[in-house]
Amino acid sequence: GEDAEFSCQLLDTKDVLQVTWQKISRDVETNVATYSKYYGQRVNDGFNDKVKFKYTGLQNCSIVIRNVTEQDEGCYHCLFNTYPEGSFTGRTCFQVYELHEPVVDVRESNSAEEWVVSCSATGRPAPTVTLSQQDLNFSQYNTVSVSNTNATFTVTTTAVLSGSRKHSTQVGCAA
Repeated sequence: GEDAEFSCQLLDTKDVLQVTWQKISRDVETNVATYSKYYGQRVNDGFNDKVKFKYTGLQNCSIVIRNVTEQDEGCYHCLFNTYPEGSFTGRTCFQVYELHEPVVDVRESNSAEEWVVSCSATGRPAPTVTLSQQDLNFSQYNTVSVSNTNATFTVTTTAVLSGSRKHSTQVGCAA
C-alpha cells in the first residue's frame, strides 16, 4: 500500500541521450518509463496510474511506484543510453512484505486446570508467531502454516496453558 522510490545515478559524466526504466518479470523486460532531453518524460501504457517520475535528469533519475502490491515485486533496471559508448545499466530489486496484527484466542480446555491458547497472524512472507506468558507452563505447543490464495500465509501457534484458574495471567501473542 505504500510508495516505493527507485533512484539511479550515473557517476561518470557522459553524453546521456535517454534514461529508460524497465521492469524485469520472469526474465521479460518491459519498458516502464523514459526520460530524454528531446521528448521529456514518458510513462508507458499500463504504468500510467502506477509510476511517476520524482526527479528527471540525464545523470540522475528517479521514479516512484505508487501503492505497491505484490504485482510490483521484482527487479527494475535503469538504462543510461549514451553516445557513443552505449548503455550503462543499474539494477534494483524489491520484495513486498505484508503483516497483519496478530490475534490471540483463549478457550477453556476439557480440564479444569488448562486453557487452549492460540495466536494467529497473516503475512507475506510467512510470519513467525510466538506465544509468551509468565509463571505458567505451555504444553502441547504446535504451529501450523496455511498458504492463502492471495500469496499470504496464515500462521497459527497453539498451546495448552496449565495453571490454577484462581490466578490471572497475561499471555503475549507476537508476530
